[in-house]
Amino acid sequence: MTEIHPTAIVSAGAELGADVRVGPFATIGPHVRIGDGAVIHGHAVVDGWTEIGRSVRIFPFASVGLQPQDLKYKGEKSTLAIGDGTIIRETATLHPGTAGGGGATTVGSNTLIMVGVHVAHDCHVGNRVIMANGTHLGGHVTIEDAAVIGALSAVHQFSKVGTIAMIGGGSMVTRDVAPYCTVTGDRARLVGLNRIGMERNGFDEAQIDVVKRAFRLLFRSKLLLRDALARIERELAGSPEVDRMVKFIRDSERGICR
Repeated sequence: MTEIHPTAIVSAGAELGADVRVGPFATIGPHVRIGDGAVIHGHAVVDGWTEIGRSVRIFPFASVGLQPQDLKYKGEKSTLAIGDGTIIRETATLHPGTAGGGGATTVGSNTLIMVGVHVAHDCHVGNRVIMANGTHLGGHVTIEDAAVIGALSAVHQFSKVGTIAMIGGGSMVTRDVAPYCTVTGDRARLVGLNRIGMERNGFDEAQIDVVKRAFRLLFRSKLLLRDALARIERELAGSPEVDRMVKFIRDSERGICR
């Protein structure tokens, strides 16, 4: 059964699923929907048009769904959606979208958002992402599935981080980070291939080998990027992992960390 501490404020209109727990002095706004088994710890604030998935845990002093930090925002309806099993630790801030960015911020399932992380308006964070303490995402950032961002890093507005990429702690990311790659530094530069991340996500040796071949052509040969992409498409066609990397790079608008 749902448990609401007597000191918590749950607005009329909020929808709470089964077995939800709301701790002391927590605040739940009138347009919030919370899935079964979620835990909202004491002093957390969940407001706005926010949808919380099943078994989500939000820790003390987190601020979820409040007005975005965008001077163009004029109070229009915009949303924040958080998938099942995601953990939001202390003092993290997650903002909804804006009209100019599509009106929605999304966070996937089983993602870990550590202490002091900021997810700005119109961001899209995938499943199984890990963002360590003090990570800041500017507006309109995309983080694909299973990426890892080290502590005290920042990702510039409109940048994209590919699946299973890793960003070293204290990095300043101003360009897109290709899938399966590792970057670090201010400004972030490519340092290698995230082999351990691929292994942890179930890649076998054949999959890792073909990604490694593509990586070498892209970043370790003397080929121009367009020539490397064309050669990869000729020689390594049929690998879903390589196809994803090529598409990511071709679609990049900010350029790739190299």
